[in-house]
Amino acid sequence: MNSLRLSLLLFAATGLLPFACDAAAQGLPGNGQYAGGMRVGPENMLVHASVEVEVRGIDGQANAGSAYVSLIKSDGKVFATAKAVSGKAHFADVPKSELTAKVIASGYDTATKKFEVLDQNEVKVRIDLRPMADKEAALADRGISALNPKAQKSVGKALESLRANRPANARADLEAAQRQAPNSAEVEYLFGVCASQMNDMPQARTHWTRAIELNPSHLSALLALSQNLLHEHKADEAETYLHRALDIEPSSWRAHMLLAQTYLLNKKNADAASEAQRALDLGHDAAVSAQPLLAHALFEIGEKDRAIQTLQAYTTTHPADENAARLLERLKTPPSATRRSIADSTSVADITEVDADSKLSLPPHWLPPDIDEKVPPVEPGAGCVVDDVVKKAGAQLAVLIHDVDRFTATETLVHESIDKFGIAALPEKRRFNYLVTIQDSSSRMLNVSEYRNGGGAQSEFPDGIVTTGLPALVLIFHPYYSPNYDMVCEGLARTNRGLAWQVHFRQGPDKPNGIKSYRLGMNGPNYQVRLKGRAWISADSYEIIRMESDLVAPIPQIRLLADHTDIEYGPVTFRQGNTTLWLPQSAEVHFAWLGRRIRRRHEFSNYLLFGVDDQQHIDAPKESAGSRVPALEKP
Repeated sequence: MNSLRLSLLLFAATGLLPFACDAAAQGLPGNGQYAGGMRVGPENMLVHASVEVEVRGIDGQANAGSAYVSLIKSDGKVFATAKAVSGKAHFADVPKSELTAKVIASGYDTATKKFEVLDQNEVKVRIDLRPMADKEAALADRGISALNPKAQKSVGKALESLRANRPANARADLEAAQRQAPNSAEVEYLFGVCASQMNDMPQARTHWTRAIELNPSHLSALLALSQNLLHEHKADEAETYLHRALDIEPSSWRAHMLLAQTYLLNKKNADAASEAQRALDLGHDAAVSAQPLLAHALFEIGEKDRAIQTLQAYTTTHPADENAARLLERLKTPPSATRRSIADSTSVADITEVDADSKLSLPPHWLPPDIDEKVPPVEPGAGCVVDDVVKKAGAQLAVLIHDVDRFTATETLVHESIDKFGIAALPEKRRFNYLVTIQDSSSRMLNVSEYRNGGGAQSEFPDGIVTTGLPALVLIFHPYYSPNYDMVCEGLARTNRGLAWQVHFRQGPDKPNGIKSYRLGMNGPNYQVRLKGRAWISADSYEIIRMESDLVAPIPQIRLLADHTDIEYGPVTFRQGNTTLWLPQSAEVHFAWLGRRIRRRHEFSNYLLFGVDDQQHIDAPKESAGSRVPALEKP
């Protein structure tokens, strides 16, 4: 079987993993979106004119940087998006209508201008950009990480007790934390969680209200209050808090899911369906509990077949959800009986109430949020065809692998062990001579090997756990492997390296794993790790600027609870042939494995490139990276 041999943690030894055939990358292009001025949506409109949008920058000069122009119709839908070339973007087949031109340019504020297409054959629009002003610093962190060490330790103990459903113990520790930090919104929020576990909801509401007074942007408290009000069928009051939550974090899938329930209670069924679908689009698998809400709303607006299909898919994977099963049974009954059955139910919330634990989840505060917890902001009105973006990014990777046999770098590592309260021990530092080889065989497989100081360097790594495979994560977008992942283009984002297409990826449930695996010891069983994540791909060069990944699901057999990686890439120029390649610059790695909580930062410098045809000889290490993994005794 053809395979890719890689590993991300060498203590988990590499394995031979399969990959799909060299098919075109699959994607989900958005309806009505455009790429390069070409329409991909289903609309058929009367053609009236061509439109030229001229983009001017500082002092009225033609903008030489990256800029994307969208034409937006009066109903808010995007008619077309195109890249400005030499300061101009051209659109054909523009219908007679009132339009808004929106320009998103790196280093400038987003600009808009309204215009009309009447009976003329050609319309020219000029938009002057204003340089982006320096933003004021963000509000100070008011979360757990901002507390002093004593308060952090007390909060950590409280979190442990809350996870174990021991609210009385948690309350004592929160009182100790509050003495250290009397005005902490985070502590007040946790007091509310504690009260809710003790079924004292009036007290919980008091604490959550206090948390919002201390920090009006405390998202968790806003969501907790909203859900509590929904439980009491006070939909109008809940809606007020939910709109505040969405003003703070528009991409919060939890807020959209609760708003869907609010609208369903108020019989705003079309809005409920829209919000439930938005929650699923944003939260992916994490928002699966929105499916019953979506099904119920679809039924109410007359889409019974789609409602049943949605609910059947949900109950297949969640057979223990009795409320969803009852709803499905009711939807399948004859039309008149179904209407009467749902109308006679005590409340919509009794059938499609969101899981109460969703607002009270207590993730370890040392770990970054799951990539599906929220969607980073993108510029509205600029969409992309995901197949095109993935294909172009994959082409850049294919060139890299064709041209490069190996490269070396200096790697600097900072390692921190995190205790059960989320507090980091003193950091340990290491420095390595780092060698990476990439080989593309005739059987269409890639082999990426890494060596440090001439070998695996396992004994030189803190805790005996070697982090490897950081250069390999990007291969998710290589043509060999991208078909194994479901890709969605979320829009155009601003980054510190310019405009970038923001792409969400998730390994398909029936697709082979080709990137990451864990193994305990040399001869232990190999555990495949399915990945999901997000990549930012340059809108100009289609180089990958940044990647972030998480586990699709924990692996309880080896106590692998979390594995979060965040890699920044940047251009590296080599003297040989004046070659510039995009390679890892830094990486943050967080993982919870076998009871250990680890946070690491890797930085790479002093790159040296060796091409495929380079005759310079480098002695091979005496032992391969995968051959030095001893058996690991579980703690």
